[in-house]
Amino acid sequence: QVQVVESGGGLVQAGGSLRLSCTVSGLTFARTPMGWFRQAPGREREGVSCINSDGFNTYYRDSVKGRFTVSRDNAKNTLYLQLNSLKPEDTAMYYCAVPNYCVNYEIAPPTAFNWGQGTQVTVSS
Repeated sequence: QVQVVESGGGLVQAGGSLRLSCTVSGLTFARTPMGWFRQAPGREREGVSCINSDGFNTYYRDSVKGRFTVSRDNAKNTLYLQLNSLKPEDTAMYYCAVPNYCVNYEIAPPTAFNWGQGTQVTVSS
């Protein structure tokens, strides 16, 4: 069974930075596209970014372009998300998952996935 463990969240002031990590087991990580999703209170979960298996193609939702950077270390089965210039509207629980698909203009959430506990990002104004 696929398992993911997210970490790296925290409380930061607007303009600050965080680096999220996601360790993955139960699949061939190096052959699997990965994505980051987030869910704020009272809102639906949304796709934030994704990266294909070799790391050469990525996607970012418009609101995070130029501020967030997704990367992966296939030798460590780990996915990363660098969050810079954080804004209060970035406050959410962040999750990693295997997207249904990941292309440079869109990410599709998985139809079924063993979601992890997520990591909370809170940005104060």
